[in-house]
Amino acid sequence: QVQLVESGGGLVQVGDSLRLSCVASGRTFSTVAMGWFRQAPGKEREFVASITWSDGSTYYAASVKGRFTISRDNAKNTVYLQMNSLIPEDAAVYYCAKSIYVGNVYYQDSYSYWGQGTQVTVSS
Repeated sequence: QVQLVESGGGLVQVGDSLRLSCVASGRTFSTVAMGWFRQAPGKEREFVASITWSDGSTYYAASVKGRFTISRDNAKNTVYLQMNSLIPEDAAVYYCAKSIYVGNVYYQDSYSYWGQGTQVTVSS
């Protein structure tokens, strides 16, 4: 099995930065892409960013492009999400996800494994 463990969430103020980490363990081969999604209270879970494991291609939601950066460390089986210039709308539980087959990285159904999530709260 695969385990994904997120960390790095917390309470920050508007304009602050946070870096989330997600470590994959267990059967870590066959990773095609890793992604970050988020879910705010009362809202559906939405795509934030994704990175392909082979060549590092990145994809972002329009709402975070230019402020968030996704990166990976293949040797550590870790994906990061650097979040800058945080705004109240970024507050959510952030989930890490792993895809093991080629699909549309923007869609949740493309991901087979999910972490438990880490809370990000942005105070104004």
